[in-house]
Amino acid sequence: MRILILTQYYPPEIGAPQNRLHELAIRLKAYGVEVEVLTALPNYPKMKIQEGYENGQKREEQIDGIAVHRAAIYVSTSKSIVARLLNYFSFVWTSYWRGRKLDQFDFLLVESPPLFLGYSAMALSKKLGAKLIFNVSDLWPESAEKLGIVNNPYLLKMAYKLEARCYLRAALVTGQTEGIVADISQRFPSSEVYWLPNGVNVEFYNPSISLHSPFREQNGFEPTDLLFFYGGIIGHAQGLEVILYAAQQLRDCQHVHFILQGSGPEKEKLQALKAELQLTNIHFLEPVAKAEMPAILQAIDVALVPLKNLPLFQGAIPSKVFEALAMEVPLLLGVDGEARRHFIENAEAGWYFEPENATALASVIRSLMENPKSIETAGQNGRKYVAEHFNRDQIAASLYKRLTSLS
Repeated sequence: MRILILTQYYPPEIGAPQNRLHELAIRLKAYGVEVEVLTALPNYPKMKIQEGYENGQKREEQIDGIAVHRAAIYVSTSKSIVARLLNYFSFVWTSYWRGRKLDQFDFLLVESPPLFLGYSAMALSKKLGAKLIFNVSDLWPESAEKLGIVNNPYLLKMAYKLEARCYLRAALVTGQTEGIVADISQRFPSSEVYWLPNGVNVEFYNPSISLHSPFREQNGFEPTDLLFFYGGIIGHAQGLEVILYAAQQLRDCQHVHFILQGSGPEKEKLQALKAELQLTNIHFLEPVAKAEMPAILQAIDVALVPLKNLPLFQGAIPSKVFEALAMEVPLLLGVDGEARRHFIENAEAGWYFEPENATALASVIRSLMENPKSIETAGQNGRKYVAEHFNRDQIAASLYKRLTSLS
């Protein structure tokens, strides 16, 4: 069996889709599948081609035994919709012309978003004789429309038509959450839809290995400080203002600190809000490589996982949930629906607060200060739950079995 993974995002970039797809590729390879990746020159999140990849360097490489083919991409630090569309469509074009030179494959698995990559995926699957697997990690363009990122009626109409074409053309549509699967199944009952959840490598994220992280000392935190940590993209969907407004209500709690580690389009805006509110308990840190995350998670107390209060996110499970729980770090979850059901109600691995409700978030934190033992218990519950239900090894094994039935 030969599989080509088509994605705009891949290591050495850091981020959720990068890690998820690479981990999946490694596990499929262990089953004897010949896996190759067609991706862009690494540039995310700084929107600058990474060192060592400029001027045509490293267009072909091996990462952990996976052959990676790279195509050019337009990058710009501009936040305009025009720059964003040029970024997406440039890779649609270059990925097709690079991909058409590859050998034949049994399957082509494309990652969406960006949805526009569906154009290249459909053309390449035909050219390479591959059955199309359309992997949906976010319902786009619906999420872009609901978040106000895309308002142009023409672009939205074009995107919804493309979405339908991709789903109907695919031999298999995979959805990252049960909510995504249910949504697609309802709108496109003729499509074969399969739940391909995100998960975690429970051996890599292993709290039983003492990492002696200097994270607290390096960032000026005391051993007795209670650290609430958000790590990931600082974007529109997360609604991270709720953390700053909760921090404002907790000024009197001397040993409570909030850490936002990552980068993204909303970071400057949030830094300005921190200055406006004169918050000393908010700390912005730069993103780090995946290899550093277990030690950081071992050094903090509670993981903050918020999203905006939109019905769209009832079926969302942010990827940062899995790594935190695997490291026995409980959640403060500002996400209703599927994530709440799995990790708060079923796993008892944290606490829920109403999305975008800073007073509710501050109230839960005050209760945790009075009962710190509950933090340890919830963390242990979380490790047990993700190891049983969201183990990457089990996820890859199930997908491999499904693909063999489609061959």
